[in-house]
Amino acid sequence: MSKRLLAEFFGTFWLVLGGCGSAVLAAAFPQVGIGLLGVALAFGLTVLTMAYAIGHISGCHLNPAVTCGLWAGGRFAAKDVPGYVVAQVLGGVVAGGILLVIASGKAGFSASAGFACNGYGAHSPGGYGLLAALVCEIVMTAMFLIVIMGATDKRAPQGFAGLAIGLALTLIHLISIPVTNTSVNPARSTGVAVFGGGWALEQLWLFWVAPIVGGVIGAAVYRTFGRNDHA
Repeated sequence: MSKRLLAEFFGTFWLVLGGCGSAVLAAAFPQVGIGLLGVALAFGLTVLTMAYAIGHISGCHLNPAVTCGLWAGGRFAAKDVPGYVVAQVLGGVVAGGILLVIASGKAGFSASAGFACNGYGAHSPGGYGLLAALVCEIVMTAMFLIVIMGATDKRAPQGFAGLAIGLALTLIHLISIPVTNTSVNPARSTGVAVFGGGWALEQLWLFWVAPIVGGVIGAAVYRTFGRNDHA
């Protein structure tokens, strides 16, 4: 278990550093900024690379919503959920701290200005309200779990799960960055919110509740139509 938790720590660390780092450091960089498309791809690439690096060790959850969803889908033991969630959040927070050190090397930087934090209302990139943010995060996370459970099903083509899951996360970001800056992952949200402070912490509750609810719903849906009744 200690090796599995360490793998989840480093995997989530990479997700937050790579995904949020691309948003903070590179999204609007003069002349060569990667923009929304680049940030979406960066998040997908972190999951894709970690799926093959640590998937055989911990399952590469990197996300409390995924861990809770896999438990709800009958793929993960309840007793292991708390340890995974703690390791994921710690990995995210450490990544957020390192990103803050790097970003602070530029004159005039302030984490309170955003720091890739998730938000709604006045803090939504596109000005979307609470209900829109709630629905978006629930639905996107539910679809993410359906992809995860389907791609890792024993009946699915072997060796391609990481690719499908990474591309699914990229697509999710392409859809929802304008709405909430895309969470679908409480550890990702927490990792930067603790340094953004203020409104980011005040709105953090939504980015715990909605992804976990969505993850459980998605897993339950897949368990309903994806089970093998002929096994």
